[in-house]
Amino acid sequence: MYAPHWDKTQQIRTNPDWYNQTGEGGWLSQSPQASLEWYNPIVQSKMFLLHDVSIWNPFDTEKFIWLDAGITNTVYDKYFTENDVLDKISPLLNTFLFLSYPYETNDEIHGFKKGPMDSIAQADVNYVCRGGLFGGTKEFIHEANSEYYSLLRQTLDQGLMGTEESIFTIMSYLKPEVYRRYELDGNGLVVKFVQDLIDDKVELAPVGDKPKVKIYNPSTENVKSSLYMLTFNFPQQVEHTLATWEANSPDWLSKPRKILIDNSNNPEAIEGNKAVCEKYGFEHIITNENLGINRGRLLAAEHFQESDSDFYFFFEDDMGFNPSTDNDFCRNGFRKFVPDLYNKVHKIMLKEEFDFLKLSFTEVYMDNNIQVSWYNVPQDIRTRDWPNYDKLPITGLDLNAPRTAFKEIDVLDELSYISGEIYYANWPMIVSKAGNQKMFLDTKWAHPYEQTWMSYIYQETKKGNINPAILLASPVWHNRIVYYEDHERREN
Repeated sequence: MYAPHWDKTQQIRTNPDWYNQTGEGGWLSQSPQASLEWYNPIVQSKMFLLHDVSIWNPFDTEKFIWLDAGITNTVYDKYFTENDVLDKISPLLNTFLFLSYPYETNDEIHGFKKGPMDSIAQADVNYVCRGGLFGGTKEFIHEANSEYYSLLRQTLDQGLMGTEESIFTIMSYLKPEVYRRYELDGNGLVVKFVQDLIDDKVELAPVGDKPKVKIYNPSTENVKSSLYMLTFNFPQQVEHTLATWEANSPDWLSKPRKILIDNSNNPEAIEGNKAVCEKYGFEHIITNENLGINRGRLLAAEHFQESDSDFYFFFEDDMGFNPSTDNDFCRNGFRKFVPDLYNKVHKIMLKEEFDFLKLSFTEVYMDNNIQVSWYNVPQDIRTRDWPNYDKLPITGLDLNAPRTAFKEIDVLDELSYISGEIYYANWPMIVSKAGNQKMFLDTKWAHPYEQTWMSYIYQETKKGNINPAILLASPVWHNRIVYYEDHERREN
């Protein structure tokens, strides 16, 4: 593992110019890294070892920490066994975590010359990152290992060496937004960090104006979501849809807070919906009138904004999920069943901070490669954005309607998604708190229509105020088993 660096390490270790930096007989010449052949090869392999175990991953975990075997010389061992500090550290490992302590010097740091360290770190180095406890997610460990290897090789080639802490320190200066730090006292004892973990008062060092880092595989452990379903007069439709969820996608019933918005104006239907709610654990909001699809949609938006949930979903009662046995593809060539969909869409939202993420590329009548907003925006917007194709068809749909302007494709947990000018529709999506406010609450209409929201949200997206995306998958299907009269269908 350390073989590529062995010869350079030993050449530096045995060079009087290096070990006499602090004077003949000084501390460096008597130090472990100078006097012991294996000291630096071992401590400077910590990152490699951590990286290897993150690949081996025997317990199938997302986060890993290095903990020195001798840590209990300075940290009471029962802190680890009785105070759950290793569990409490998990939220701090979304990227990569180092512990640092102040270190003021003009000469050298652990044998690494200060001037060259400042030059490589692009800063006046005034702290050191500890090597006794560090870690992060497996994705960021992979990145850290690559950067650590490169810096170790570069500095050894220049005749520069301290310990692993020297390289850790340089990494934290170069990318403070990735290598987050907790600041220890001047004595460098890790026990301060452990005590703050126990007391739930850990604060990481600020990173200034550095860009926020996307978390590759964020934890959904503490995320709260609400799921709203809108129904009208047919409890058998609700039960049919929920039965398909239970059979194929049970997370959608077990994980979120669930609310049924009941627009029914039939007392027997209301009673039937009450029984369905009790069976599946839904809260039952009875509107006592047919609010219509979009006023029901707005009610969900208002209710969610007052809740403690972080995200929410909105479903009509005939929106189901394709069964787990469906290995087919939709008409646009995307898979129709996505395992662990509930967890994956939350991870995407946490990673990308989208305002909304549509759950299905293919819908009943429209597909998301077509910019359906083109039909619904005001004429001046249509002329502005599509000056060469701004005339609507006399009737029906235009086969040459403008296509959606997409931006970036990314992948998380084998699920692809694409951002860009995604049009709004009432099809299921996951929406953030901030997105909900911008989409439905900052501007309100007394009689909202789906087309009005589509136009408004498109325009806000063009301004850069709303950031949407859609899955490159089609897991949602439309399956209505009972029908109401045309005159009973209300938009608002």
